[in-house]
Amino acid sequence: MVQTLEQLDSRIRVVTPENIAFEYRLAGPFWRLPAYLLDLLIRLAIFGILLVCALFIFGSLGAMEVGILVLLLGWLVLAWFYGGLFETFWNGQTPGKRVMQLRVISRDGRPVSGLQAVLRNILRVVDALPAYVLSAEFVLPTYLVGLTSATCSSHYQRLGDLACGTIVVIEERPRIRGVQSLDEPEIDAVAALIPAGWVPDRSLSNALSQYVARRKFFGPARRTEIAGHVGSLLIKKLALAPETSYDALLCAAYQRSFHNEPPNKP
Repeated sequence: MVQTLEQLDSRIRVVTPENIAFEYRLAGPFWRLPAYLLDLLIRLAIFGILLVCALFIFGSLGAMEVGILVLLLGWLVLAWFYGGLFETFWNGQTPGKRVMQLRVISRDGRPVSGLQAVLRNILRVVDALPAYVLSAEFVLPTYLVGLTSATCSSHYQRLGDLACGTIVVIEERPRIRGVQSLDEPEIDAVAALIPAGWVPDRSLSNALSQYVARRKFFGPARRTEIAGHVGSLLIKKLALAPETSYDALLCAAYQRSFHNEPPNKP
């Protein structure tokens, strides 16, 4: 998909072989810190609930050794897999990132994969070094390794991002100027097949807007070739028929994004 990657100040521009550019604003360490702290508070709240339940259940059964083991396993899951699972199923976002309007994507602009999401969060333990042991129960991570890596990287990548080929970007609301009305029967037919509750995220909306603005310069064959990069993924995600027109699908998704209302199905 990607031909070149060009960085302009704190923005990165992904240029496809068809000369279509998608621009993202990179999130530096201090943009990401509030999101991390919010996620940390959520993890602590979940662990607090787990702690109360373990004390009540295993305390009443006289099996606190088992309760301590459950708590240790629970904290391990929260520490290593909380971020990875959310980023996998929330399209690169955790609750903290969603509040702060941040998203993890691949360096080539594609959505982050499950392996990338989980691995970059597991490698956070390396970014957290050096860590100081305050007591047998408390360890204080400094994140100096991750901060140094992000500061020295041109894309603000910590070691986990460098290893997984990911970047963190700031989601910006697409500018809706001259929203186009696509009055074509094939587009309306495909739009009727899209699930009513599905709405493109901001990054996809921006890409759709740029595609629709340029499609008039391409012939039918060229439209199919260009739209296929995103259209093939959307067909699988929305469980549509494989023969669905890529061009019509992207135009229908554009209408859903900017007109924000599903068509009336026959």
